[in-house]
Amino acid sequence: MPADERMPRKRPATGGKPPRGQKPKSGGPSSSGRQSSSGRQQAPAKNLPRRIAWEVLVDVETKDSYANLLLPAKLARTHMDSQDAAFTTELTYGALRQQEFYDAIIAKAANRSLDTIDPEPLAGMRLGAHQILSMRVPDHAALSETVAVIKSYAPKTSGFVNAVLRRISEVDRAEWLRRVTAGTTEVGEQAIEYSHPEWIVRAMTQALKGHGRQASELQALLEADNAAAKVSVSALPGLIDRSELPGAPTEFSPIGVTLETAVPKNVDAVATGRARVQDEGSALVALALAQVQAPAGTWADLCAGPGGKAAVLAAIATQQGTTLDAFDSSDHRVELVRSSTQALDNVTTRVQDARDATGPYAKVLVDVPCSGLGALRRRPEARYRRRPEDINALAGLQRELLRAALDACAPGGVVAYSTCSPHYAETVLVVDDVVRGTDIEILDAPAVLAEITGADAEGFTSVSRGAGRYAQLWPHVHNTDGMFLALMRKAN
Repeated sequence: MPADERMPRKRPATGGKPPRGQKPKSGGPSSSGRQSSSGRQQAPAKNLPRRIAWEVLVDVETKDSYANLLLPAKLARTHMDSQDAAFTTELTYGALRQQEFYDAIIAKAANRSLDTIDPEPLAGMRLGAHQILSMRVPDHAALSETVAVIKSYAPKTSGFVNAVLRRISEVDRAEWLRRVTAGTTEVGEQAIEYSHPEWIVRAMTQALKGHGRQASELQALLEADNAAAKVSVSALPGLIDRSELPGAPTEFSPIGVTLETAVPKNVDAVATGRARVQDEGSALVALALAQVQAPAGTWADLCAGPGGKAAVLAAIATQQGTTLDAFDSSDHRVELVRSSTQALDNVTTRVQDARDATGPYAKVLVDVPCSGLGALRRRPEARYRRRPEDINALAGLQRELLRAALDACAPGGVVAYSTCSPHYAETVLVVDDVVRGTDIEILDAPAVLAEITGADAEGFTSVSRGAGRYAQLWPHVHNTDGMFLALMRKAN
């Protein structure tokens, strides 16, 4: 799972915003127009998709909000139709996914450093740039409707936003790419074109090599991070069959479907807790642990928030006549777990540091806090918040959590270690380090995934460890988040 608020976040070096909490230098709410409960002026209702997208971009920039949490809540409150909701979603996520590219263009078009531009107009420029350069929105509509939003919130800056967007519209995307990458290194060009900081470009290259793939796949991987991810839903086994859900069956997960709606809570099974919004890769991790044979006994999810994997595990545990203990160190995340498992009565939840788990448990999932580099298509802002030093800061905690999971596991029991990151230092190196010199058996995770999915195990394979193998999923290969999975059996 991506590391939560316990890990400090740093502002991107290519920012364009004042320090956190500092008021903008210029521009502010207009005295005209209606004011929302948050204190912001409201743009006309007819421009609701752009207004909501702009609000999310500003909050991501100034409050460290996460778009994947903020946007669905806003969409649910507005009761938009599916077409407007999809448009709003593309406006928001598209602007975030390509932010580094758009920022380079804005800096040239404005002829000024981004750190001199306030967050409100900067969000408007990013929003407008995405429409002009990457969407099928006529330039005049992108300009006029985006500027209308800025006029309602920061009228003093609307002329500036209008002028910059007009300059951006004067040439096409290919020409802007040539201009903003001229004179840079190959890694620098990739970083700008695909809006991944240079350190992530290098880390992804090393990750591909480390997990046994070709470095030539890098472009496909970066492009996949910038592609819109479909909304996936898992039908909780025993509560509902996926054939009862609207949408197309997922390629790999036998309990998943992909939805066309941008507001999955409108699906009754999701609203009642019989199905959960969940990436296909995340579902496969839970299904893999459930699939492996182990002694009878209670199962545990040691880092359970927000509860997607816990819900799948608990549903299967019910069918097998056992229970699940779900822990998390955060009150808020435990509440999310309770919500995720609301339709099940075999789950015990509590606020607890996973390192204090005792057991013994027959099966243990430890989905550790990580950089989230495997989920950039769903959490695009994470690429601008993370820094190389975060990997080192997380490494110690990841090892402690895996050791705790193994200690809490019963003899003969199974532990699943997972992350939503392909970074070699968060995956292979962690497991190798912890099990070195022990009698822990590494199981064949790709073979387990192949049994579940019917696909070739080689497609899931990371590296071999004796008779066992680690598994790595990829956005550009499996159309899932970049989940890593290691399955381990504790000696009797």
